Amino acid sequence: MEPIDRQPLPDKQYFKIGEASELVGVDPHVLRYWEAEFKIIKPLRAGSRQRLYRRLDLENLLRIRALLYDKGYTIAGARQALKEMYNSVGTGSETNGMVDARELVDSLKKGLSELKQLLEGRVGF
Repeated sequence: MEPIDRQPLPDKQYFKIGEASELVGVDPHVLRYWEAEFKIIKPLRAGSRQRLYRRLDLENLLRIRALLYDKGYTIAGARQALKEMYNSVGTGSETNGMVDARELVDSLKKGLSELKQLLEGRVGF
């Protein structure tokens, strides 16, 4: 499977494991394995126990894929590289990738609204 990393992620907040698998370009069992190996990947669970990956999870999965497949890192090396990347982001200003608080709140509101619709309507379940 090839990742669709040349195109932006679809404009939604939650992705089922099949969608996430297709976007990242790996099989679903690989996502489940990475979830166990990388603590930053924490999909939500629907009432049916189905994994719901957030946009942030997908972005991290794409980073992990790039480190492992493109740059040849080991799991431990990729874990360390991500740790260093996140430590450096937290110490700088907006130029290091920090998000404006308003954008973050708006994104959270949109995501919660989508999640509520998914859980109430059982859309796609």
